[in-house]
Amino acid sequence: MTEPIIQILLADDDPSLRLVLSEALSHAGYKVETANTMAECLNKVTDPDTSVLVCDVMFPDGNSLDQMESIRTLRPDLAIIVMSAQATLLTAVKAREHAVDAYLPKPFPLDELTQNIGHLLTRAKGAQDTESLNLDHDDKAQKAQMETRSEASPIIGKSRAMQDIYRSIARLMATDLTVMITGESGSGKEVVAKAIHDLGGRSKKPFVALNMAAIPHDLIESELFGYEKGAFTGADKQTQGRFDQAAGGTLFLDEIGDMPTETQTRLLRVLQDGYFTRVGGRESIRANTRIIAATHKNLDAEIENGAFRQDLFYRLNVVPISVPPLRERAEDIPDLINHIMEKSLSEGLQIKSVSASALNMMMRYPWPGNVRELENMVRRLLVLIDDDEIDDHHLDDMARFLADPINKTPNDADHDGDGMAQPHNLSQCIIDHIGRYFEAHEGDLPTHGIYDRIIAEVEKPLITTTLAVTRGNQLKAAEVLGINRNTLRKKIITLGIDPKSNRVRQDF
Repeated sequence: MTEPIIQILLADDDPSLRLVLSEALSHAGYKVETANTMAECLNKVTDPDTSVLVCDVMFPDGNSLDQMESIRTLRPDLAIIVMSAQATLLTAVKAREHAVDAYLPKPFPLDELTQNIGHLLTRAKGAQDTESLNLDHDDKAQKAQMETRSEASPIIGKSRAMQDIYRSIARLMATDLTVMITGESGSGKEVVAKAIHDLGGRSKKPFVALNMAAIPHDLIESELFGYEKGAFTGADKQTQGRFDQAAGGTLFLDEIGDMPTETQTRLLRVLQDGYFTRVGGRESIRANTRIIAATHKNLDAEIENGAFRQDLFYRLNVVPISVPPLRERAEDIPDLINHIMEKSLSEGLQIKSVSASALNMMMRYPWPGNVRELENMVRRLLVLIDDDEIDDHHLDDMARFLADPINKTPNDADHDGDGMAQPHNLSQCIIDHIGRYFEAHEGDLPTHGIYDRIIAEVEKPLITTTLAVTRGNQLKAAEVLGINRNTLRKKIITLGIDPKSNRVRQDF
């Protein structure tokens, strides 16, 4: 006896997409019924022969996610796949909240759809799939959270790389798992951490951030765990640490790779036992805190060098999330610019349009400072230029850099169009960079750490670019840099550089 043909209901208001998906599903051996409105979808979903619903989110007559409760009531056994061109973090989150089995941001490969359908059909009836986005329908707390959440997305971008992050965040909503976020400086690691907190069960409790690179090493334990009166000279009263301040909420440990080894040992013990003691104290205090860590360093290299504990890495790296550099998601730049301008408008700045040639130039530029650099540039242009449109002649520094990336720096210019003096050499760029750092930390200056941090920020791109130009030839790169080959090898390991990568060159 032959098995019955599986019937799929495909609902989308785009006739071209319906045709393409229908042919692909039919070719895969499925029987396909279609609907082009929300009302038609609700009418056909009651057909008991339908095993899978593949549904768009937005229809002229309604939003399918708003109808999921009704669909689940009518067909509790139905497998549901939602697809959407509104590929934002909140779409992924709402898909999870509305008990959707899978979420596909448009555009997607056809085989990804058929693979998801096959996975759902072979899943044992009633078994819980850890990769699905199912929720408990009766979770009143989560429903209340859905109703009160802001519609403003905390993360901007619709690129494929960002979609992976959105789905990871959506799956983390109902958990307290420890997360390790990696990515270059300025790429948005703290924004991702804040989104995980805001969309999780601890959102009503504090989100406390601590940057390891900005705290003197001998003060980090006091900052983390607090201290008792008399613990050291100047400790005239009991003081809470960041674990106390983040009680019930989330503690974000930024630049965890800069944490000294002795503090790593204490943090590991807290993660293992769930308790901590203040510096100079004996009382064990329960650490009711979710940990999210982040770093721009290659922790595998740090572990190999003995600078980071491998057992702590395993404790922190339960759920890894990698935030891509801006140059690897250039298609998100238009949306990011619009978002930055909207924020600037609320701050009293006059927004401007961006010409196609200027936008093309921005999308080709490698953005070594990532989203932070983009935001600084947009704000600077809004303040300094008088024109209503940002054009390519306003981006002279960028144009010169793209034309000759080896012999120019991104700020290698003498004057802008208004005759205003601009940075014209590396020294001036560093002066400006350090100046912005001190401005950002006004009133809370770290007592040490600036020297090593700035040296690392200069060394890594210098060595990476030189290796790219020499196509990974370390002997040639050492000659160009004027350093010993063994010294270069040590730098490659310490800075976490891939000596075979020619990514920098390709980006130009």
